[in-house]
Amino acid sequence: MTTPNIELLTAATPNGQKISIFLEELGIPYKTTAIDLSKDEQKSASFLKVNPNGRIPAIVDHSRDSYPVFESGAIFLYLAEHYDKDFKFSFQDSDERMDMIQWLFFQNAGVGPMQGQANHFVRYAPEKIDYGTKRYKNETKRLYSVLEARLQDRDYLAGKGRGKYSIADITTFTWVRWAPWAGIEMTKFPKLKKWCEEIEERDAVKRGLLVPSGEDQIEKLRRNPDVQDPFKAWVRKGQKEIADTHGN
Repeated sequence: MTTPNIELLTAATPNGQKISIFLEELGIPYKTTAIDLSKDEQKSASFLKVNPNGRIPAIVDHSRDSYPVFESGAIFLYLAEHYDKDFKFSFQDSDERMDMIQWLFFQNAGVGPMQGQANHFVRYAPEKIDYGTKRYKNETKRLYSVLEARLQDRDYLAGKGRGKYSIADITTFTWVRWAPWAGIEMTKFPKLKKWCEEIEERDAVKRGLLVPSGEDQIEKLRRNPDVQDPFKAWVRKGQKEIADTHGN
């Protein structure tokens, strides 16, 4: 196996945390480059060479001709292919691998986008819009109910039997853990809540949650419900720039 030399370009969001957790679980060396979203560093020319979409996370594998990978789902599959040769967090069996990929896509195409919109309407919209808030919170809850049903007689999302802890769990865990950021209570999802709490107790997960700043916003929220929101100015600035660009 190639000796890894991974650079992780990231910020302390659910999508950023999922990749740092996976790198910690793999136990391979990596360097962190913190991307300051408030300064639009994700829009810099150097970052756009790695991810032309201007979003975190992204990685550069300097041990493989500085190969860049963006989109968190693609990063998971890339790291699993090259650095999880023993299939500790992925699957060798083709059916189990497809099972894992389906739940990976479920998060990337469903939970993340819908919960992200719930975050926006709950926390960042300059005016309260009940329709948008209810629409995206309810859709996030519906997706959580799918996860709750999946975990009724299983320990993890993918794999045969009761399943195996894999990238399908890591990618979903970071978003479910941020449920209170979107104003979503977990009391109606006891299996999902227990699954989330147990994953959070893993040592590699604890380390990954502190990348890149050494701070964890959800832990701050648990201590103080009125914690300062580090993303508000950045999100609203971005929305204003989009409106100005399109003449609204």
